[in-house]
Parts: sequence; structure tokens; C-alpha cells
Amino acid sequence: MAEGTLLYAQSGGVTAVINASASAVITEARARKVNVLAARNGILGALREDLIDTTRESAASIRALAHTPGGAFGSCRYKLKSLEIDKAKYDRLLQVFKAHDVRYFLYNGGNDSADTALKVSQLAKTYDYPLTCIGVPKTVDNDLAVTDTCPGFGSAAKYTAVSVREAALDVAAMAETSTKVFVYEAMGRHAGWLAAAAGLAGKHADDAPQIILFPERAYDEAAFLAQVSKVVARVGWCVVVASEGIQYADGRFVADAGGGKDSFGHTQLGGVASYLAGQVKNELGMKVHWTLPDYLQRSARHIASKTDWDQALAVGKAAVQFALKGQNAVMPVIVRTSDAPYRWKIEAAPLTKVANHEKKMPNRFIRRDGYGITAAARTYLEPLIRGEAYPPYARDGLPAYVSLKNVAVKKKLPKWQG
Repeated sequence: MAEGTLLYAQSGGVTAVINASASAVITEARARKVNVLAARNGILGALREDLIDTTRESAASIRALAHTPGGAFGSCRYKLKSLEIDKAKYDRLLQVFKAHDVRYFLYNGGNDSADTALKVSQLAKTYDYPLTCIGVPKTVDNDLAVTDTCPGFGSAAKYTAVSVREAALDVAAMAETSTKVFVYEAMGRHAGWLAAAAGLAGKHADDAPQIILFPERAYDEAAFLAQVSKVVARVGWCVVVASEGIQYADGRFVADAGGGKDSFGHTQLGGVASYLAGQVKNELGMKVHWTLPDYLQRSARHIASKTDWDQALAVGKAAVQFALKGQNAVMPVIVRTSDAPYRWKIEAAPLTKVANHEKKMPNRFIRRDGYGITAAARTYLEPLIRGEAYPPYARDGLPAYVSLKNVAVKKKLPKWQG
């Protein structure tokens, strides 16, 4: 039996399969006789000593967690600063870890979460506390460095491609007397991976989406409107997919919401589709509809990718294995070993190569005119949405998702004053 307790936490925007990683973490830890605590609402739960005893959950509930979307233990957008600036918070974390004999810390999230796991590992080393820190990958943005893909992306990509294909059939049916242009907004601050996934909806020239706008390419309004006009003249209608993070040549976000910021200090985005739709209507005089799927694209467990689900389980299991082997400050990443047939494996990557790095769409994935994906992008993307991992359905016709008890562990320390 391994010494000490494992603390698991979820961070950032949740996905359709982050709970699959959580399920795999708990299942693997139980098989190795390691107790697992979960921090409620990410790193905030650790600071508050608000910890959940996962041993109070049945094996059936943990299995059901693997097909339940959302974040079972709660998540947060809360980034710790440097060890010097946030010294009091790091000291508090160490006190909590010591009080509950936490020897393994697994933080399931994206870039900022990898950075937090790295800093906590450095803190433990500074104070000579025996702690192994593992970052567990997750993000629908698919922008983590090193890993071939990120758990959560494949399912969001599948939702995007399916939704765009279905909506396109609707637009095509109504185009003669009604809507000519449909605009779909995809998540993606600086990287256009989800927008690119929409390109899988069509296989032939003039199939929807006829226009994709990537944050990797500067937005030119005149050129965009001219392209819409050309497509409508040729096809009779047009589907546009725009990444929320598209920018003008000077770096301004097209949908900069008045300079608002999120909890990580990033510009609060959202509204690209409505803006583009307004321009199409005002400048071209065409009837247009738009949609902002927002949370729907990252929570759609009912149409999750089997590949994505398998990979989410695999990184969760590997994270525990790496931790128990003492592989500190690493992240289990997905390595593609073959395109045809698609094959992959899990390896450990140093958090120093993941934290604060961002993987954007390579030039070879974006069509020369900037409005679509290439064959190389299709080869990369298609296996990631392959297969279905449907959840079980209840008699009422809805998915049978689980709600955990989330029983709190008794606190041992004074209340955190942060």
C-alpha cells in the first residue's frame, strides 16, 4: 500500500469527458489501495481545506462518473501567481497537504492548471516536503503543448462538426425564400482548433462550412464580406464558422466585450457571431441567422467521441501510475504513433514544457485562402471524433447521469483568511 493520500482537483472550463479522467484516477488509486480526496472547486478547495472523501462513493457511482459531463467536484478559474507574490497561499496549501497527509497532487486542467501543478511541485521541493505533482490534461481548446491532442477536444470537435452539418441542411432547405447566411461561433481564444473541426462537416467543394475564420489569420472585413457574396452567388447560401478569438491585423479582438476580463485576466470573449451576422445583414442585405453554442459544445456528453473518452480514461489512469512511481512535475500526454490506422500511446512530459505554452494551428492545416482546412488538417482531426461513447439512458428518455454525495472531510486547520 502506497504511503499517504492522493488529492485530485479539477480546474478551468469543464468538458464532456473530464469526469472520465476523474473516474479513472479514483478507480486506479483504489486498485492500488490509495485513498483519494478531491478538492471542492479546484485549488480553492485545497486552500479552504474544503476536501471531499471519495471513499464514501460506491464503485457503481465512480463507474457512472465516467459517462457524466460537467465537473463532479466543482471547478474554478483561479490562478496562483509566483511563489514570491502568493507565498501565503502556497504556505497554506502546504499546511493543508501536511494536515491530511497528501503525498500526491493531481490537477486536471489546461495551461494555467499545468502552471499551478508545476509551482506546487517547486514549493514542496523548497520545503523538502515529499509531494508528487501531476498535471492531468484537459481542454476543449486543444492548445496544450507537447500532447498530440487534449482530452475534451475530440468530443467538442464532434459536437461542432455534427451541429454544423445538421444546421447546414436546414439552411440549404430554406435558402431560396429565407436565410441565406448562417454564422456559428466556436470556442478558441488564440487557437482555431474547434473552428477547424467544423471543416469535417463537409467533404466536397462548396459543402458547408464554406467559410471558416481562424484566430491564426487576421480578420479582414471587406475580404470576408466579399467571400460571403461569392459563396451565396455560387451555392445559394453560406455557412460561416468563426472562432471567438478572431482578431484584426492590429491585434484587437473582433468581439472584444468592452475590455472585460475573466478570472485569469484574459479578455472576456463572446459575440463574434452576432457581430458578423450584423455586418452581413447591414452591408450585404442578406437574411442571416447566428448561434453561440457556448457551454453546449463542451458539455455535450450525449454525442461524445469514443476516441476522446478512451483518451480521457487513459490519462487519468496514467496520472496515478506516474504519481506512485514518483514521476514528479510531469503530465501524461497523448503521442500519435500512426495516422492510418490511427494509433496512440501515453507518455510522461515535463510540466516545464507544457505550462504557459500554447499550441496554435500550424500553417499547413489552414487552406491557402485562409477560409478552410487542408487535407493534412483532416487527417489529424478525423480520428479524434471517431466512434461514439453514448451514455446509458433512463426510462424517461434522458441520459442517466450520476450525482455524487461529495461528503466533506473534517477540517483540521483554522479557517483560511484569503
